[in-house]
Amino acid sequence: MNKSKIITIAIISLIVLFAVLILFNIFGPEEDESSRPQQMRSGPATTVRVTPVTTGIIEKSVILNGEILARNQVTILPAMAGRLVDMRFSVGDRVTSGSIVAMVDPSRPGEVFSRSPVVSTVTGTVLNAPFSIGDSVTPQSGIYIVGDLSALLVETFVPERFATSVTQGMRASLWFEAIPGETFNAEVFEINPVLDPVSRTLRIRLRFLNTDPRIRAGMFATLSLITNRKADVPVIQRTSVINTYGSWIVFVVDEENIARRRVVTLGLDSEDQLEILSGVSLGERVVSAGQNFLSDGDPVRIAE
Repeated sequence: MNKSKIITIAIISLIVLFAVLILFNIFGPEEDESSRPQQMRSGPATTVRVTPVTTGIIEKSVILNGEILARNQVTILPAMAGRLVDMRFSVGDRVTSGSIVAMVDPSRPGEVFSRSPVVSTVTGTVLNAPFSIGDSVTPQSGIYIVGDLSALLVETFVPERFATSVTQGMRASLWFEAIPGETFNAEVFEINPVLDPVSRTLRIRLRFLNTDPRIRAGMFATLSLITNRKADVPVIQRTSVINTYGSWIVFVVDEENIARRRVVTLGLDSEDQLEILSGVSLGERVVSAGQNFLSDGDPVRIAE
């Protein structure tokens, strides 16, 4: 073989070897990112805050407005129609059962009749007196509204979508603009059997569990009614979850401080927490802040 052929074969061999190396680099097996040591991973570690998965109590509630009423509130009616000639009590006065609270003159022109007394059927405090002396009244006219202020209740109306969740004994927290910074507890004791056909709401009444002399009938209250409650269930912070294409995901930090992406199934939710049905286990460290910039396998630095 002459010298020129040897040189040609050598050049072709080098070209083929170089081409094989290029193809291997392009199409060769990729190294698993998760199998590489943390110090060999590209990019700096992301600073995150983590919260362990723990068991707890989670409550779902609805915010409603309510009115404070006297628990035993009765309208005092006259026995006869006529002209109101005497009113013996004013709003705020206390009356006793069987006492005469007003007088009605049933006389008509040309006729004189004895005055008819209006008798209170309950003991309590006068809450309203809508009529004045000289007014004409009928047996359907409520001359006084008398209530027992020693036992107050809260009346509120629950929207139809929450109506089936309301049960006897359900708890609620209340607060008042007139008593800032304080919360009071109540429980449901009366549920109307039917919904209002106009407003599509369910009327319920609650009794106070902790009374306070500052609470008065006629006050306006805001209440948080607990419609569902679970105890000893796995919970995480609401800020931990991300919605991605219809799925809820979280990032869990392993022993090597590597973020692992997990798809989770959520249960009951409250203002701050979420119940976890699947996807993470008790004790695992879930990223609760800083997860929006993470990808699966990223190194992280945990903020204390």
